[in-house]
Amino acid sequence: MNTSFLTDDQWQHILRSLRRETRVYVGADDSCRRFVEAVLWMTRSGAPWRLLPREYGAWNSVYKRYARWCETGVWERVFAVVSEAADLENLSVDSTTVKAHACATGATKKAEALRHKGLVGDGRA
Repeated sequence: MNTSFLTDDQWQHILRSLRRETRVYVGADDSCRRFVEAVLWMTRSGAPWRLLPREYGAWNSVYKRYARWCETGVWERVFAVVSEAADLENLSVDSTTVKAHACATGATKKAEALRHKGLVGDGRA
């Protein structure tokens, strides 16, 4: 099982940010990376904490550290640092996140008015 979510460059960028944090324990690079990747696994999987794979450590220890970092605002600051270097080369937006009004789809004003009055179906099943 590949447990790595971060490239080495991404991890070094995050680690530099974490080293500036005064209110959290970062510890050894390897164990901190494993912790951050455990949180990424949880975020991506949506699983309950108890289902965290053992390769990431004891789920309760990971959760407690995660909660402490939440309380001190570490995740927000890490997110801000990571967002600065965002590569927006590949983005995906689909209709489940962006809804267009009928007039943006090329509908005529007459058809839109009839649809609004309920005289014409809107094409949805």
